[in-house]
Amino acid sequence: MTKTRILVTGGAGFIGSHYVRTLLGPDGPPGVGVTVLDKLTHAANTNNLDDVRHAPGFSFVRGDICDPHLVGRLVAAHDQVVHFAAESPAGGSLQGVDGFIHTNVLGTQILLDAALRSGLHTFIHISSDHVYGSIRAGSWPETDPLRPNSPYSASKAASDLMALAYHRTHGLDVRVTRCSSNYGHHQSPEKVIPFFITGLLEGRAVPLYGNGLNIRDWIHIDDHVRGIELVRTGGRPGEVYNIGAGNELSHRELAGLLLRSCGADWGMVRFVEDREGHDRRYSVDFTKIRRELAFAPRKDLATGLAETVDWYRTHRSWWDPLLQRALRGGGDHEWIRS
Repeated sequence: MTKTRILVTGGAGFIGSHYVRTLLGPDGPPGVGVTVLDKLTHAANTNNLDDVRHAPGFSFVRGDICDPHLVGRLVAAHDQVVHFAAESPAGGSLQGVDGFIHTNVLGTQILLDAALRSGLHTFIHISSDHVYGSIRAGSWPETDPLRPNSPYSASKAASDLMALAYHRTHGLDVRVTRCSSNYGHHQSPEKVIPFFITGLLEGRAVPLYGNGLNIRDWIHIDDHVRGIELVRTGGRPGEVYNIGAGNELSHRELAGLLLRSCGADWGMVRFVEDREGHDRRYSVDFTKIRRELAFAPRKDLATGLAETVDWYRTHRSWWDPLLQRALRGGGDHEWIRS
């Protein structure tokens, strides 16, 4: 059987690695080969790929999407690109912008140029709800203008527009996904949900920014990856697809759920000064992917959070080194990201 050869950039990170595990797992599509290209920065972990390291059709390349020679060679050897690689998180971009522009904008442009030269079939660009800015009420459809507030968000918005421009100008089959906040297993403990879980499991007080009323829509990693795969296999060229779950919670409400799941109370939470550039509310309208591609989230929040707490409870050897590195890098509340 002829394989569809897929290059997955950033495939050792949280979302990218789960996408790779899903493609090459027992329920993945037949006839698919996957190459992961990852620079292995702080957000990546090669252990995330242990389950598929010996799968037929899997290969790993350590490298930078900003290396045009490497990217050109790899893209030419593949049929499709699923582009996760990005410098993140938003809070980090407030201290230094250069890396975000270099990776998120220039790196994407290098990939797109290589795709154009090689006649690549499909380019899936993975973006974020951050690009829309902050919304007081309602939800953003894909047609809303982009109003990013942080340098990170601006760099992701720029890469979105660059990708879509290659479709409009050159006819490249580009499809963009913008997803709400992800949670689940294998997520770095610098992120808010695993940071809370691991801290509470250790009996350590956990910090909550500001008044805790910032709102996010939470989607389980399984549902996000399924949405991406629907766009890869059935999406339309030149289109943007929001992927959401309808699980809007304030950080205070989320903290309450995690406290109960970990058997702790509010005495384990301390409120800290809000971080700069912390958008108030994100909410994507995912009607389009629901109507066109029959997407619907399957993992309810209560079940997803319970499974996530259980995974961290039983995988301390995976997260403890990452948590210690995070705490050494910036102190506790500086590492909460959403």
